[in-house]
Amino acid sequence: MILLLFGFIIYYAAIIGLSYGFSKIPFFENSGMPPRTKFTIIVPFRDEVDNLPILLNSISKLNYPIEFLNVILVDDESKEAFRIPNFKFQVSIIKNNRISNSPKKDAITTAMQSVITDWVITTDADCIVPENWLLTFDNYIQKNQVEMLAGAVTYQVQNSFLHHFQQLDLVSLQGATIGSFGLGLGFMCNGANFGYTKPFFHKLNGFEGNDTIASGDDVFLLQKAMVQAPEKVHYLKSKEVIVTTQPVDSWRSLFYQRVRWASKTVSYKSWFGKALGLVVFTGNLSWIFSFGFWILDFYSVQFFFFVTLLKFLVDFTLIYRTNRFLTKNSMRFLILSSLFYPFFSVCVALYSLFGKYEWKGRVLNK
Repeated sequence: MILLLFGFIIYYAAIIGLSYGFSKIPFFENSGMPPRTKFTIIVPFRDEVDNLPILLNSISKLNYPIEFLNVILVDDESKEAFRIPNFKFQVSIIKNNRISNSPKKDAITTAMQSVITDWVITTDADCIVPENWLLTFDNYIQKNQVEMLAGAVTYQVQNSFLHHFQQLDLVSLQGATIGSFGLGLGFMCNGANFGYTKPFFHKLNGFEGNDTIASGDDVFLLQKAMVQAPEKVHYLKSKEVIVTTQPVDSWRSLFYQRVRWASKTVSYKSWFGKALGLVVFTGNLSWIFSFGFWILDFYSVQFFFFVTLLKFLVDFTLIYRTNRFLTKNSMRFLILSSLFYPFFSVCVALYSLFGKYEWKGRVLNK
């Protein structure tokens, strides 16, 4: 029991710390300053003929001068060719030059050779960007000495347990992301809403050093930046830059997606990221053991109820704050998701150690 209690205490302390860090990052709103920053939006894609028109249409509605905007779509061996609809802004398609074990890192590196602007923002083909996305990025850049910016991502969910479970999972990840930045220990971001300057990318030597890892075009670059110039790396906590993406539609796809995300943890350069991953894993595993011991009548129902309620309340402090920031939707299936999540996350973490997962029809090593 002592070991379980220790695991719970460390877990509770970590989540409370992230909640504190979340509150330390101030909200930002664009002040209507005239735009000055020229952006290139890089979109790696593979077989996205249905999603790309939706993304490009949202880009066409941006409240930003078209002469300050360029879009590069990087085709990673799509089976069906995509033809660009007519838009007023500049958009082009190039082929991905595969040189490593990571298709997405190769795509961004390939696109960088064609970038002529100072700032680059990456997003995904299945995303929708908000109207003031670039304007808010620009206003923040004008007001701060920054060379890398991380932004939030949320899901467009339907009324199903699978979708709402994914949303709550993403909310917890986004909460941990923002909280870690608030503590000055940022280690995670989302490549669907991630910006940096081209000179800074080259100063960091791009993805050199982790290009053998299939995933992690976002977090590994961020962690390199946090080592070399943490003062230049900020989190842009603004509702006006929240990018919306699509949840997956099967538990199998969700499992492999989360395995792909989890497989990066062992290769983190951030001690805090590794430690937090271990603490979260330990906390969830401790809850599973306490559940099993209660079923086997080793522990009393009072003990199990106490640790479960405390875990729920501690998690809720971070999840509730983050959900209010990310979406206007209420949290559904919260209790059911909270009970199911420890089993799901522990299975994902253990399976990720085997080092293989499916992505876009491919089986990749981590």
